[in-house]
Amino acid sequence: MLTNIMYVTIYVTDQDRALEFYTDGLGLEKRLDVPGPDGRFLTVGVPDSPVQIILWPHAPAAGQPGGRGAPGPLILGSEDLRKDFEIMRRRGVTFEESEPVEYPFGVRVEAVDPDGNRVSLRQPRKP
Repeated sequence: MLTNIMYVTIYVTDQDRALEFYTDGLGLEKRLDVPGPDGRFLTVGVPDSPVQIILWPHAPAAGQPGGRGAPGPLILGSEDLRKDFEIMRRRGVTFEESEPVEYPFGVRVEAVDPDGNRVSLRQPRKP
């Protein structure tokens, strides 16, 4: 029986540039950085979360969703998205919207990494 999500993969063209975006821009922490038989195994994660995001080298446009409005391959949650948005914007993170948008399910904004991967940021509506 499956017990948890261990990894999700984001395809990037430059692992060092991606690492800088996901750690310095989004505020994730670096977890693993080891050489492997198929290449560098580099992961980041949300502090205190067991799920790790693999920053895997690949050609441009690999694994990117189609069309504006579609969720990105990675969705990260926030308790105060508007505050986090301002911090990330000051750090130089690029967003599709000029500010977070209210939806029936909560608040949402889409960040874009240096490879064009969309990273969905969400704050669920409180009951």
